[in-house]
Amino acid sequence: MDQSDLCFTSATELAALVRRGDLSPVQLVAAVLDRIERYDADLNAFCVVLAEQARNAAAMAERKVAQGAPLGPLHGVPVSIKDVTAVQGVALAMGSRALSGDVAAEDAVVVSRLREAGAIVIGKTTTPEFGCKAVTDSQLDGVTRNPWRRTHIAGGSSGGAAVAVASGMGPLAEGTDGAGSVRIPASCCGVVGMKPSLGRVPIYPRNGFETTSHEGPIARTVADAALMLDVISGPDHRDMFSLPASDTRFAHAVPGADVRGWRIAYAHSLDGNPVLAVVSELTDRAVARFVDCDADVVQDAPVIPDPRAAMGRMCDVVFGSWAHDHARPRLDSEEDMDPHLLAMMRRGNRLSAFAYYRDAVELRSQLFIAIQRFFEDYDLLVTPTLGTPPFVQPGGPAGPTELDGIAIDPFLGWTQTYLCNLTGHPAISLPCGFTADGLPVGLQLIGRRHADAAVLQAAAAFEAAAPWSHIRPPQPPDAEGSS
Repeated sequence: MDQSDLCFTSATELAALVRRGDLSPVQLVAAVLDRIERYDADLNAFCVVLAEQARNAAAMAERKVAQGAPLGPLHGVPVSIKDVTAVQGVALAMGSRALSGDVAAEDAVVVSRLREAGAIVIGKTTTPEFGCKAVTDSQLDGVTRNPWRRTHIAGGSSGGAAVAVASGMGPLAEGTDGAGSVRIPASCCGVVGMKPSLGRVPIYPRNGFETTSHEGPIARTVADAALMLDVISGPDHRDMFSLPASDTRFAHAVPGADVRGWRIAYAHSLDGNPVLAVVSELTDRAVARFVDCDADVVQDAPVIPDPRAAMGRMCDVVFGSWAHDHARPRLDSEEDMDPHLLAMMRRGNRLSAFAYYRDAVELRSQLFIAIQRFFEDYDLLVTPTLGTPPFVQPGGPAGPTELDGIAIDPFLGWTQTYLCNLTGHPAISLPCGFTADGLPVGLQLIGRRHADAAVLQAAAAFEAAAPWSHIRPPQPPDAEGSS
């Protein structure tokens, strides 16, 4: 196959080709690095490219194949890591000018597990400062562009990760998700992004979001997301929230998946935020696929207290304190911070953080109980991932101030994702169609507590009914003048 086809081949197939000796890890890594060199100047998905280390790792992977050594499930497969996650000996700037000289002392758990499975780390992907918003731009690394429309947002905060996968610059990416930061860019870029159950993927070193932040896979297919989740999940003694190992492999939930007889709830909005008509129409059409698969689909939504205050307050306290403790002391001016992050820090400084956070935690408990009761009657809850297709890059702000003529919070008001961060339930965003002008829209599937395999099963059933992985974004301009 040619290089372009190779770069859009699924991780599952690539790993099988490498195991059989039909594909050289050196050839694969070279193809991905070449694509990054040609196209990333236009897209800005990577803040660090580890070309030499990746080539060395690929050569070692090739020797292991030749020697008949035991091979991991991702042997020779390239993967990227978001720049809020530690890769030993590599810059860990988190999109912040204040941390631009910092280097990670050790691998994060997820990075160690990917390496042990044979994956090859090719670089670190862009994020807004500290991952503070759902739009990927920063004063350190600039603007990350959507591969479907360069003027539009890639989503965030794992924007670089989703762009890399969508544009063929690696089949897999690691992302973090504190309020939707895996699922939002997955929706914007037309790929798969999964936020597992709280504790399914252990986090070490930990960040300030003790029980709302998650790590998860970004991929082009459900099978690839399941394969990566198998690799990175499981307990770790350094994370007090980590769950015991799953009884079954997540990849086993994908082949022949069906949802016959499932009771599925569908809601346009979970929190009262507006949803544009084009999104509602595309997700209505997508949900009909579950009816075609013999599921019982009911339009219903959990009755919950407004979750926006809880998420907003937690983000103000955690992001604000991070900015106050880690960024402000190392900068000459507050204006060197992201404006949205600076506003969070200032709100946190004005308030009694303990009382502010305590109220959010109490509301969060109410939300959890309400969702648990809702899932007594349903196997799955389906929503749009976002209330809007990707919009024009705002250039600093966290998002739009209005949607369909309705005033919204620019931080959370255009998403449907953060409820699952508050409650810990597993959720995945899947491509479900395109607007008339070619912008992707995502469908969010939310599962019962700890039912990650069921979410992947439903996602695979939908993918089989409405496949998308053959659709590629427009070819970016070639920096070298060839295609």
